[in-house]
Amino acid sequence: MQSSARLRNNPKTNNNAGSSRKARLVADQIRGLSIDKALGILKFSTKDVSRRMEQVLLCAVNNWKQENKLDPADQNLFVKEIRIDAGKTMKRFQAAPHGRAHRIRKRTHHIYLTVASKAAEISTPVAEVAKTTESKPKRKPAAKS
Repeated sequence: MQSSARLRNNPKTNNNAGSSRKARLVADQIRGLSIDKALGILKFSTKDVSRRMEQVLLCAVNNWKQENKLDPADQNLFVKEIRIDAGKTMKRFQAAPHGRAHRIRKRTHHIYLTVASKAAEISTPVAEVAKTTESKPKRKPAAKS
């Protein structure tokens, strides 16, 4: 049984200020880490987007806690999935020499985050593991002529 939060309960934020490219730098640092390590990285990061990701991560932990009725500290929660998508781009113009204008793109991004318990993913029945590791029967070598 997968004990990650259901899709409808996964926290997300839309149209956050800043480009998605810059946000992915921070997301790559916390992907797959335990919640404690991820919160530590986000807390001491100098990037602006880390504050928003920290809020989303805490929201995901609270959602998991409410859904599973368990203490997150005992369940070895980790960041299962974090996805950064590009949002709307606001287009502005800045005055340039000789009566021209340069376009300024104010980019935004969306953050999607999922947490899961390592305890639930590790405790798979032995029968299921045996089925997945079964290999096809080996072919007999062709007769030489």
